[in-house]
Amino acid sequence: MENPQTIMAEIMNFMRSRVALTAAELDLFTKIDEKPLTAREIAERYRFNLKGLTRVLDCLVTFGFVKKEDNHYSNTEKGAFFSSRHPKTILPMVLHFNKLWDTWGNLTEIVKGKADRKFTVIKGSDKKSREAFIGAMHVIGRTLSSEIAGSLDVSRFERMLDIGGASGTYTMAFLSRNPKMEAVLFDLKEIIPLAKKRLESEGFLHRVTLVAGDFYIDKLPEGCDLALLSAIIHQNSAEENLELYKKIFIVLRPGGTLLIRDHIMDESRTNPPSGALFAINMLVNTHGGDTYTLVEVEDTLKEAGFVNIKLVRTGEAMDCLVEAKKPV
Repeated sequence: MENPQTIMAEIMNFMRSRVALTAAELDLFTKIDEKPLTAREIAERYRFNLKGLTRVLDCLVTFGFVKKEDNHYSNTEKGAFFSSRHPKTILPMVLHFNKLWDTWGNLTEIVKGKADRKFTVIKGSDKKSREAFIGAMHVIGRTLSSEIAGSLDVSRFERMLDIGGASGTYTMAFLSRNPKMEAVLFDLKEIIPLAKKRLESEGFLHRVTLVAGDFYIDKLPEGCDLALLSAIIHQNSAEENLELYKKIFIVLRPGGTLLIRDHIMDESRTNPPSGALFAINMLVNTHGGDTYTLVEVEDTLKEAGFVNIKLVRTGEAMDCLVEAKKPV
């Protein structure tokens, strides 16, 4: 039997999220990472409101993110992941969520047709927000990219084109699994320096050609027999995806393959559930983005000229894969 209190508790989870987002925005977890501090010490050092700060810190204790001993606060093992000092920090992703807080607040007005969407996470965003978003995508992709690259035999391919490859997370995963492969990473000119830095630090830069450009406007690099669209199609309308597929078809070698990683919905558009929720994220953050069914993806790929289109992997975590081939 359903319990109204349990239902209400689920709805009230937004309060917990707001506390955690504020703590991340104030970088509290990094501040108490080096040594335990009192609320007063933090407030005086950073000119925060003491009462407000104390209430937030005490809530973080109840969440299990922070410990409180003799009025000194320090991170728990779980809370340490929010610190910028942690080698596997999730702080960039949480800062990205903080931006989404504002756009999700427009959902009611969007459904009523009285609000516009603005997708400015990369284009038009400030440097700090841009780097936070790219860092967030790396946090998400570190483990999944290796899993995706390991789930496919792509050893026959010589050169991969990673379109919108960000800082190279998936490029590195595929190159790591396929030592004879080289890659071309294509992304906005603002992103290329971030990719160069990460690829160099990870020891992959000598196998990657970096090309700056906007796939909505510019021609894609030629000479690749494998193309990857990783978490790209959801930000586009169906018409934008068709134009992108056409661009890929033109530059891909004959017999080459296009791989699409994204949420691929069933015909009811309710599975995977994470994809249904992500469709809302695209609704409030883009002008035409969405999550797509296999039939919808297949129709646009066929129109672009691709053949042998099939779903080669299903999953709940934006880890579905669609494969399409360019005829020889």
